[in-house]
Amino acid sequence: MSQFGAPRGRTCSRSPRSRTLRSVATLTSAVLAVTVLAGCSSDGTEEAPAAAQDNAPAARDKVADGGTLRWAVDALPTTLNSFQADADGTTARIAGAVLPSLYTLDGRGRPQLNPDYLESAQVVETEPKQVVLYKLHQQAVWSDGREIGAPDFVAQWRALSGRDTAYWTARNSGYERIEKIERGKNDLEVRVTFAKPYADWQSLFTPLYPKQVMGSPNAFNDGARTTLKATAGPFLLKSIDHKSGDVTLARNPRWWGQSAKLDSLVLKAVPRADRGAVLAADKLDLAEIDRSTAERITLALRDARAGRNGAQAALAHGPGSAIAPSKALKSWALAHGSDEKKAEEVQAARQTNQKAVTRYATEQDALAGFVVRKSLEPAYTQLSLNGESGALADERVRRAVARAIDRQELAESVLKPLGLPATPPGSHLALAGQAAYADSSDALGDQDTKEARALLADAGWVPGGAVKKPAGAKDDTEAGSEAEKAKEENKEKAGAKADGSSTDSKKKADTASDEGLYIVGDDKPGARRALPAPVIGAAGPENGTNILTSAPAAARQSAALLARAEALDTGTGPGRAAHSVTKPDRGVAGAYAPLGTAAPVTAPEAAQVLGKDGKALSLRFVLPSGPGSEALRAVGDRIVRMLDAVGIRTQVTKVADDSFFKDHVAAGDYDLALYSWPASAFPATDARPIFAKPEPASDGSLLVEQNYSRVGTDRIDQLFDQAAGTLDEEEARDLVRQADARIWAAAGSIPLYQRPQLVAAKAEIVNAGAWGLAAPRYQDIGFKKAESSKGAERNR
Repeated sequence: MSQFGAPRGRTCSRSPRSRTLRSVATLTSAVLAVTVLAGCSSDGTEEAPAAAQDNAPAARDKVADGGTLRWAVDALPTTLNSFQADADGTTARIAGAVLPSLYTLDGRGRPQLNPDYLESAQVVETEPKQVVLYKLHQQAVWSDGREIGAPDFVAQWRALSGRDTAYWTARNSGYERIEKIERGKNDLEVRVTFAKPYADWQSLFTPLYPKQVMGSPNAFNDGARTTLKATAGPFLLKSIDHKSGDVTLARNPRWWGQSAKLDSLVLKAVPRADRGAVLAADKLDLAEIDRSTAERITLALRDARAGRNGAQAALAHGPGSAIAPSKALKSWALAHGSDEKKAEEVQAARQTNQKAVTRYATEQDALAGFVVRKSLEPAYTQLSLNGESGALADERVRRAVARAIDRQELAESVLKPLGLPATPPGSHLALAGQAAYADSSDALGDQDTKEARALLADAGWVPGGAVKKPAGAKDDTEAGSEAEKAKEENKEKAGAKADGSSTDSKKKADTASDEGLYIVGDDKPGARRALPAPVIGAAGPENGTNILTSAPAAARQSAALLARAEALDTGTGPGRAAHSVTKPDRGVAGAYAPLGTAAPVTAPEAAQVLGKDGKALSLRFVLPSGPGSEALRAVGDRIVRMLDAVGIRTQVTKVADDSFFKDHVAAGDYDLALYSWPASAFPATDARPIFAKPEPASDGSLLVEQNYSRVGTDRIDQLFDQAAGTLDEEEARDLVRQADARIWAAAGSIPLYQRPQLVAAKAEIVNAGAWGLAAPRYQDIGFKKAESSKGAERNR
């Protein structure tokens, strides 16, 4: 039987898989990949990911034995325990290389049994309880020589079940459903009995930690933060050097599987902004990079093929390219002129420029030894609409925002210049190529300016509505036939599919207006300020209850997922979310109004903008301001123009990267925000907290879990629960797709594009690069074997 109870030989049986929310890790979770199998959509036709892997695949006999590969990471790991709230991408990468992964990701993001650890794993009983029988590999041992077995499974279950609060775990999804774990017929069999059915059982016990880590709260909370007492992967954890910023993994001599090709793997902590220079200095072999570094490598390769060296390249497109001959002549004349002071200044500037040209030329020569491998990450960037209060609490306004946005244009602006597929995601819960994927976006509808305006009119936001009317005066504003049409459409139940009407494809100018822009900390004269408004702190408006505070029981899990989302979009690595998430005091010292309030509107202007009851429709758009967030800000500029076209004003507020998530997104201190979610092929388990309906906690706060849009319904929750509790594969997928259609209809989150994945690699590196939906197979990574002279002669 398969994981859902279907026959094991069934054609096109696909199981959802992506270890996204299970660890605060990199998107390509640190587990081993196996042979890619063909996928099939719900109608039986084959379906491929939006972009294929680009990792220079090579057979093992073509990979040289030995060598050290230096691989960039964002930071040294804050902990080696993947199940703690402050685990990060480096934690996951180490775990993937040194710990058991019972299931791995293939090229379509589906779980595949890992034969290095399991001979088989299947549901052997469904009545009266679901029972999964694991048969372990006969040679599977920990680095201390002890067999991997039931004691390790039991220790991990007890630590992550949530029953013992002394364990500071970030999540317990699935483990809380286990009733008992027993030894099977022998030491190599483990029987896991569930108290209630669990469809996503394959998500459990990956990574699997030894009982020495999971066996006690002290070992779990503190012991595994800096070292691992035992491991069981193709590599061993050799050392962590905080001075050099290196984590060294060495080939495991006790490894029973195919031996690692590399002698060692060194993970080097290098900020993304510095990776171009570090690559050029020959201190890295493999690194995920930003678009600007990718462009420099592309130029270096082009110049090398054209026979240009770095010095010529610097004059063609580097620091020297901006100096026209006339300017160069003038500079020379001033540097050698009679004005000694001016000559000294110009000579210093010329020396600085010459150093920049020389440095650029040297780097370009070195970067010609790298290639850029690219695919799409298993993550998507979304526009989040905070539906907790204000104008966006009205579903009609949220839907209007969504209908104003041309998702295709936004996707093309990010991905087309990189030569990557630019089809916007049609699902919140899976990506193209994954088993659960289905395009449900028509439940909301495509871009339609006319429809967006009608929805706004139906909600009462009309031209001239920002002008305060005298008391007792009649409201002579009529919404017209468009509003009536919108009323009829919005009578449909949540989840009913709206028709995707014609798209207004007219493109706007590429330069966005700075109207409404406010940069936190920018007190320059002329910066737009806002009118006073009630400050929402611990007490909610009008009802006096606490709002937007994560309940203590969910705080650490919230922090874990928050850290991952933050690392995706700010480029600063994971931050640490507080154990309670509250709206900060938004007041500003001095005469300025609190941040986030509407900008002043003059009477003539107010007659033109949309408004209601004397208030203009203005949304606060919060974006990170750091150097790693340029792509988000560019997309934000385009969204501002699209909203302008339907009469929605925006106040763009750029905030520091380290406060973007914790103080704004998680705290609910925004109207609109751009950030990314990892995709999961276990959506019933992993995506539920992202879209769960916020519920009041006993202390009066609002438990939002990871639903930072604060938009949800009881029915969506029910569909997730039903999908997680059925062992029928097709039924589970259908339930997930129903949930996704209702998430689209609620319009709290609008997926825009799948994130690009750009990796710089030395040309001779194989089986490494942009893995897409798949996960690395660490023992296969290495350097291409040099061809013998005879082999080279035969290939001529």
